[in-house]
Amino acid sequence: MELLLTLSLLLFAIIAISFTLNYILTPKINNEKDEKPNNLPPGSSGWPLIGETLEYFSKLKDCIPEQFATERMKKYSTKVFRTNIIGQPTVILAGVEGNKFLFSNENKLVQAWWPATIDKIFPKSSKKTTREEFIKVRKMLHSFLKADGLQKYVEIMDLVMRESLERDWKGKKEVLAGEVVKKYTFGLACRVVLGIDDSEKLEKLAKPTEDIAKGSVSIPINFPGTALYQAIKSSKVMRIEIEEMIRKRKIEIAEKVEQKKNVLSTLLLASDENSQFMNEEDISSHIAGLLHAGFDTLNSPLSFIMKYLVEYPDIYQKVLNEQMEVAKLKAPKDLLNWDDAKRMKYSWSFVCEVLRLMPPGPGAFREAITDFNYGGYFIPKGWKLHWMAHITHKNPDHFPDPEKFDPSRFEGNGPAPYTYVPFGAGPRMCPGNEYARLVLLVFIHHMVLNFSWEKLISNEKIVSDPIPRLTKGFPIRLHPKYL
Repeated sequence: MELLLTLSLLLFAIIAISFTLNYILTPKINNEKDEKPNNLPPGSSGWPLIGETLEYFSKLKDCIPEQFATERMKKYSTKVFRTNIIGQPTVILAGVEGNKFLFSNENKLVQAWWPATIDKIFPKSSKKTTREEFIKVRKMLHSFLKADGLQKYVEIMDLVMRESLERDWKGKKEVLAGEVVKKYTFGLACRVVLGIDDSEKLEKLAKPTEDIAKGSVSIPINFPGTALYQAIKSSKVMRIEIEEMIRKRKIEIAEKVEQKKNVLSTLLLASDENSQFMNEEDISSHIAGLLHAGFDTLNSPLSFIMKYLVEYPDIYQKVLNEQMEVAKLKAPKDLLNWDDAKRMKYSWSFVCEVLRLMPPGPGAFREAITDFNYGGYFIPKGWKLHWMAHITHKNPDHFPDPEKFDPSRFEGNGPAPYTYVPFGAGPRMCPGNEYARLVLLVFIHHMVLNFSWEKLISNEKIVSDPIPRLTKGFPIRLHPKYL
């Protein structure tokens, strides 16, 4: 075990150093002055080159990233401090005020920032960055992703979950739940994003998606044998498959073949403010990115939903009772709909508590697009800012006894604004949050009505890289119900 821990920390060290070298060797796009103002936020730049990256990744790996922040908040400031991680001078705005400031100043003082590896995995034909392209696609998909646009997809989610039950759950005594939920989330993402359910095509796309997931958080060195190299290679394979689908879909649209609404068709028919349509290569790259996002960030919550349901039998019973009430209103073969999802109030409170303790990511980064002041301190243009969901999620002032699992926190009016941020908050809320809500609720509905289960590993280790996961894939023994 000690050897495995040492190897894991070594891997994080390699990642940290590689990110740092990648940053140093990359030409700077901003004109930072050599002289630093005297009123920078308090903090430390850590070791030369690697800064405080090793400690940050170590805490993240152990699923306690809030400790990285709270230790420095006690030492420097409870509001704001500076550090240096992944080769970037970084400011962490702590707490509710920091969250509100960052989410309210998107594209005013700050903008979204991703490591350069993302542009390599999902290349675009133009000179525009991933951030600029993301903004454009978000506008195009606004009507698709908002609540009204997603209502008709509840039935599709239900249908895909029923197929998953028959194929991967029923008739099995033991399953590796973490692997089975991957099939469900990927199959659903392909149905919603591409409008396909062809098993052969799904198989062609599934392996590249897993390679991309590994490469997006890997050592940023593009060399044969590295995860990034494989991710770039797999992304190309995936985009070729998607471009073939695009050409066929274009013919169907031209011939006015009836189209079921999906992301691919939406992007093909959408134009920007200059009435320009995206080319096939860019659409395929965006689609690959959406499949990755819709697949990777939902697997973790689904696994932890099953973990917490089996660990808290009283909560499982409350969820089951609610889902039985929903089922009573349906004929046996009726698919779930939007109104059914709205009735799952306790189940959603349960999910929110899962996401409070195990958010699908540690937070995100922003980049200062101009010099500005925050809390009396100077933030230089080009510096990175990092918001961390765990800082408020684990703060006893906002969530008393924060390590206790308690869905009642989300009943009634729920937490105060900007304290609960697994999907961001305010004007910068993740556009896929409503999609995620529906996917998770549909999954819960069918699982608790069809099964109870028991863990085969009593204390399975949890790590985060950077999405939290159960290291053994959460093996369980199923106990089917005969309704």
